[in-house]
Amino acid sequence: MNSLLDLIFRLDCWLLLAPLLPGLINKVKAWVAGRRGPPVLQLYYDLARLWKKGVVMSTLASPAFVILPAVTWVALLGAAMLMPLGPLGASLSFRGDALLMLYLLALGRFCTAWAAMETGSAFEGMGAVREVSYAVLAEAAMIAAVLALCLQSGTISLVTMLAPAMGASAALLAVGLFIVLLAENCRVPFDDPNTHLELTMIHEVMVLDHSGPPLAVILHGASMKLLLFAVLLVQAVVPMGQLKPLAAAGVLAGGVLSVTVGVGLVESLLARFAFRRVPLLLTTAFLLCLFALLVAWEGGPS
Repeated sequence: MNSLLDLIFRLDCWLLLAPLLPGLINKVKAWVAGRRGPPVLQLYYDLARLWKKGVVMSTLASPAFVILPAVTWVALLGAAMLMPLGPLGASLSFRGDALLMLYLLALGRFCTAWAAMETGSAFEGMGAVREVSYAVLAEAAMIAAVLALCLQSGTISLVTMLAPAMGASAALLAVGLFIVLLAENCRVPFDDPNTHLELTMIHEVMVLDHSGPPLAVILHGASMKLLLFAVLLVQAVVPMGQLKPLAAAGVLAGGVLSVTVGVGLVESLLARFAFRRVPLLLTTAFLLCLFALLVAWEGGPS
């Protein structure tokens, strides 16, 4: 019974709290610009409205156009359930779950790009190509970060590798993962989630033809992915295993809030980069995570 309640609590955390983050980011951006901005709960209203609408499909699209967003959402939820939540740990933990998390994130991206290609639209195909090309460098940085955590802790289990502090390489890992967070979640300076110009869109152009419940699933999955990366970033830098349960929970919540505010400030103070500059920034993120890996290699397991 306790395990069932624990599972329900974790699902509530990931499913119900995730849409708060985009609302907080938009509120920070509005505050910096001196505007009132949309309500923090705006995404909840949008999701409820989309669930009541019908689905409009291209005549070229197969049933996979509707199925693939659901597969992406399930993959992201699976990756989220593997992620420990501070003192609560993870609902499912085993040796090598960190590798499974990376594969689930890659599966979600693959399904999103596949669904975009289903429409036969040149713009959506262009967005899928850009998404996959950026993912090559972003995934390399993620792999380097996970390897650094593995070497630091001497294990490939997320619960164990995120418990100790990263030490001297914590700052390098924090900056590298924050850049990856911006890229993976299609935020400025990599992409602008509010743009409507197809020639410059990346992630948003891939979901232009989605509507109704499939679009709601995509938007909720995107918010869940943002929460996942924020939790990973905080726990990779802060030594959760050295804190008491109540303090660890407070630090995790405060850290996720700080990351969310940081994303809003970045989007308010920076402009979107030109396409030719994006690989340089992602390469910088990879090098930062690689340097963190080298520091952890020299230090060995703690």
